[in-house]
Formats: sequence, C-alpha cells, structure tokens
Amino acid sequence: MKKINLKNILKKTFKKTKSKKKVKKLKKSKNKIIKVKNTKIKKIKELSDKKKKISSKNENLRISKTNEVKPEIKKIKKQETAKKEYKPKDYIVYPKHGVGQILSISSKTIGGIEVQCYDIKFEKDKAIGLLPINKQNNLRPLSTINQVNKSISILKSKPKIKRSMWSRRAQEYEQKITSGKIYELAEVVRDLNKGDDLMVDQSYSERQLFEKAYERILSEFQIVMGISLEDTQKKLDKALKRNLEAQQVVQAPKIEPKTEEPAEAT
Repeated sequence: MKKINLKNILKKTFKKTKSKKKVKKLKKSKNKIIKVKNTKIKKIKELSDKKKKISSKNENLRISKTNEVKPEIKKIKKQETAKKEYKPKDYIVYPKHGVGQILSISSKTIGGIEVQCYDIKFEKDKAIGLLPINKQNNLRPLSTINQVNKSISILKSKPKIKRSMWSRRAQEYEQKITSGKIYELAEVVRDLNKGDDLMVDQSYSERQLFEKAYERILSEFQIVMGISLEDTQKKLDKALKRNLEAQQVVQAPKIEPKTEEPAEAT
C-alpha cells in the first residue's frame, strides 16, 4: 500500500480554491469594467443627443448665411474741392430767388457726403437757403453801374409785345425772370408795364409776373446804386413813366388877398 501524503493533498485542494477565487474576482472586475463602460457610453450618447437637439433648435432660430444682411459701414465722403468765389457778407443773385446775401460757409452731410455750402439770406422771402459750393455757377455777382444804366435805357424803350397766345408769352416771361439776367428782367418789366393807363385791362397773371420782375430789379438797383428804396423806385418809375402825377407837385396859383376899396364920399 502506498502512503498517503497529506501535505500534497492539502496543497492541491488549496490551489484549486485559490484559482477559483481568482477567477471569480477577475470575472467580477470584468463585469464592473463593462458596466462602467456601458454607463459612460450611455452618457456620451445622451450628451450627443442633447447637443444635436440644441443645435437643431439654434439652426431653426438662426437666419441662414445667404439671408443674413450684414450692416453696412457707411463712410462719410467729402465733396470735391471747389474754389470759393464768394465770401461772407457778399451780395449775389440767385436766379430762382433773386438778390441774397451770403451769411457764412458751413459744412453739411447730405446723403452721406460732407458738403460745403453757402448760407444765403433772402431778405424778401425772409428765408435762409443752402447752396453747395460746387454748384456756385448758378450764382452771379451783382450788376455793374454800366449794366444798370443800360437796363434803365431798356426800360425807357418801346415795349415789344408779340401776338402769340398769352400762355406761351407767360412761359417766355417766366424763363426770362428765372434766368437771373438783368437785361432780360428789364425787358419783362418794360413789356408788362401799363403805366398809369387805368383803361387797359391787365390779368392777374400779368400783374403777378410784372411785380415779380419789378421787385427783383428794384432790389438789385438799390444795392448797386447805394441809395434808399424810395429813390430807386422813383428812378424806375420815371424810366417807365409810372406815377408821374404823384411825383410832380402841382403848384396852385397864388391868390392875392383882396383890398377893400374906399367908399365914395357922398
């Protein structure tokens, strides 16, 4: 009979139990790792789903790049340089408004462009107008004394009245007035002047055009000649043969006081 070695038997049994325990531990650790991985994967998926939902909402709210309108940055451009022909306190003639005086030169922004303008005061209209310096060719300086004398000779000459329709003649007169030329203004005043003839019928439009041209030429003559408004009006009316009766002082004959004759003695 063989001898039974207890030591060997015990070693073998202990080895088996240890190996089984190790295997169990390994399995448990593996299961734990797998569970952790699964939970991490689930969380990652949930986060990605949330991000997708948020991005889809934002995309719905956002305007597509094609439809996006970017705000334009407007740069203020400067007007082209132009030499200043007139100075403040200078008198000028603006064809559409007549005689005016330049008060100052200021810069304005018109349509995103910085523009230098003349500030012009029109005494008759009691208004201040703006005119860009690069459009100063529309202005003209006041007439000279020689031009004033020539226009007075035009006023003294015979009127030239055409036989065309009044509407056409009115347009021609209006064009002459708005041209701003002193000689054409004098022609309009001469042709529409009726003098002191009250028997001649004059329409409202005729009278209006006459007064418009008369006032413009009067204001220019006053500044050029440097005299009062009444004196310039007298000169104009004398050239046009208007209100002569009012200007001439009628001198009545002097009546000498009667002396009483002495009574005859009886």
